Amino acid sequence: MQKLEAIAERIHHSFEVRTTARDQILAQARTLTRHCANTIRAVHRNEFALAEDHLCDARQLVESIHTALLEYPDLYYSGYSQDALKEFAEASIVYGVVAEVGLPTPEELGLEAATYLQGLAEAVGEFRRRCLDALLHDHPQEAEHLLGHMDNIYAVLVTMDYPDAITGGLRRLTDVARGIIERTRGDLTISLRQEHLEQSLRRVEKMLADANDSRF
Repeated sequence: MQKLEAIAERIHHSFEVRTTARDQILAQARTLTRHCANTIRAVHRNEFALAEDHLCDARQLVESIHTALLEYPDLYYSGYSQDALKEFAEASIVYGVVAEVGLPTPEELGLEAATYLQGLAEAVGEFRRRCLDALLHDHPQEAEHLLGHMDNIYAVLVTMDYPDAITGGLRRLTDVARGIIERTRGDLTISLRQEHLEQSLRRVEKMLADANDSRF
């Protein structure tokens, strides 16, 4: 009986330590997600210095998560940990592309390949938002540039034809990205055609005005 009690006591201690580690990583994951959301919000507002500050805080949290969970790989690969790290990948990619500081690599971010690719796929949605904002403010060139990035991302994602157990459900994210890209291409096409039509109408109006002026 004493032996069983000793075993139970060791198990209690092990569970207490793991629970503390889990609670710590949950808090860090929530804070990391918040910094990533603030990074993307700042990027859309062209507040790149603020975005970099949030990313810096996010990187520190990622390093802390790595360190805290070295002894608990199962907690590291749990859903809430990987979801937060995926958000970090997405925010870093969006910042790198839009701010034109370069696309970060998985190694630079300290992320697993699958987590990085999931963030890459979800960045497509933020690029669509940026494209629509660019069209709204009469910057079609930026929208075309971002659509090119979206096409390049999809071209890579579609080659990752591996089981979901390996990629973490990347196939579904790739399908979502394809739909986003198709809608964005349609929006951009309509916008450009409308712009060309307006330019043609202005030219016709000018020609008519010049012709009327020449009569007098």
